[in-house]
Amino acid sequence: MEKQKSGAPRSGSSRREFLAQITFAGAGLTLAPLITNANPEADMAASSAIYNTTVNVTINGKVHNLTLDTRVTLLDLLRERLSMTGTKKGCDHGQCGACTVLLDGHRVNSCLTLSAVCDGAQVTTIEGLAEGEKLHPMQEAFIKHDAFQCGYCTPGQICSAVGLVKEGHAKTDAEIRELMSGNICRCGAYQNILEAIKEVHNA
Repeated sequence: MEKQKSGAPRSGSSRREFLAQITFAGAGLTLAPLITNANPEADMAASSAIYNTTVNVTINGKVHNLTLDTRVTLLDLLRERLSMTGTKKGCDHGQCGACTVLLDGHRVNSCLTLSAVCDGAQVTTIEGLAEGEKLHPMQEAFIKHDAFQCGYCTPGQICSAVGLVKEGHAKTDAEIRELMSGNICRCGAYQNILEAIKEVHNA
């Protein structure tokens, strides 16, 4: 059997060297960001500032001047920033209608509406429909006709119904059902909701 030449590396030694090189390379990739980024908090603040914008929006008659991330939705602004929790977060995909509010009098899903596009706009939520202790006629009609059970979807249902009547489309039962189809009631109070809307529309 031929002897290994004196200058040639042994297989065991080559394996150890290879593993050592891999270890050092991995450590370098892991530690490089920590070594080069001396102040990560400052970098994060500078990065987030790029996405900030100033929004001047009137909500339920009160003017709010806000500095917001451009990616903040109207729903999160209402609930998380202004503590207006009457507007509900349901699917967060614009499919259930629980988050419906009125934007310049028109019905919108606040979970799909960016706060940045509301600059200069008028927003009305369920909290802004009543006048002091006097309920909005639609709120009174929902109570009268027992148009809710668990109540989770009710704020969105009422805001959507108010917008529907203002649009002037609530003329027939079929039309009301179709135009309210974006507001889901998992308790199934649809007939009572229909009766409440018809009463307000015909008043």
